[in-house]
Amino acid sequence: MDVNRFIHEREGSWRELETLLDHVERRGAASLGVEGARRFGKLYRAASSDLIRARTAGAEASLVDYLNGLVARSYAYVYGGGAGRGRAVLEFFVRGFPRLFREEWKAVALSASLFAAGSLVGAAGQTFDPSAEAVLIPEDHQVHTPTERVADEEAEGTAHRADKAAAFSTFLFTHNIKVSFLVFALGITAGLGTSIVLFANGLPLGALAVQYHQHGEGTFFWAWILPHGIPEITEIVIAGAAGLILARGILFPGRRRRVDALRHDGGRAVRLALGGMPILVLAGLIEGTISQIHEPVIPYALKLVFAAIVGAGVYAFLLFAGRSPTPTSEPPAALAAAVHTSTDAKPV
Repeated sequence: MDVNRFIHEREGSWRELETLLDHVERRGAASLGVEGARRFGKLYRAASSDLIRARTAGAEASLVDYLNGLVARSYAYVYGGGAGRGRAVLEFFVRGFPRLFREEWKAVALSASLFAAGSLVGAAGQTFDPSAEAVLIPEDHQVHTPTERVADEEAEGTAHRADKAAAFSTFLFTHNIKVSFLVFALGITAGLGTSIVLFANGLPLGALAVQYHQHGEGTFFWAWILPHGIPEITEIVIAGAAGLILARGILFPGRRRRVDALRHDGGRAVRLALGGMPILVLAGLIEGTISQIHEPVIPYALKLVFAAIVGAGVYAFLLFAGRSPTPTSEPPAALAAAVHTSTDAKPV
């Protein structure tokens, strides 16, 4: 099989199926109508056949993975049952969002790189010029030295912590959502604003890490930051990736009209940004409680183990959830009438 010719001839159908899938994910299968369902069925069968051809011909893994993901998304809607909107929302958060995260890994990697670059610059600035902390470190961390802060934190009673936890968690939810929305929405500036905010949010993290290590309080810092920081930074990076996807539709429309590219990429960006909200809720709950309790109440080693468990759980979900859609009940009536399964290629 001539792979290049195969892609050239079939790519239009794949893109059309992607567009229909985006529509179904936003509005539900019923919104397709009879003609839309028939078209969906035709494109799904064609994509299934294309997946079989690609596997049989030994096409490169990236093409097989792309088609497998496309068929898997279609398969889930065809055989996922005619449940209501609530189930469709749950399906998105549990399966659709992590699949979208993996599909947009390049944007995620770029977003993470911008945040990491800011952290490295902050760390370098604090290492080579400690006086730079006046610029790099937030004002509320300049009132006390790390040693003084650790002494205060460890001396504070758990009863006071419990009183503050609920109010602090509420504040964190609001603050973190604002940051995530900002870094996403600034994608409309062709990605410039998103890039600046990502970089700027990394600066104080790197500077604070170095400052605490310089004062011999590195263990406290990581036990304080990592339990909530892993999910929180992950969601900021995801929101940044959403902003960069929005910018992609503006800057690189390809053969599409710019308005069509923006509509398509904008839809994916919104879903990616919204899909990460539960991770942000998790981060806020941890930051308002466990992260604020220190030795001697909770040993730092135990907090670091907890952080590792949380991180492993978050990334196991992002990297593996939704890979093997399982058919459950009969397909929705419109799709059942339109789709014949004799030539289906099952996603793996």
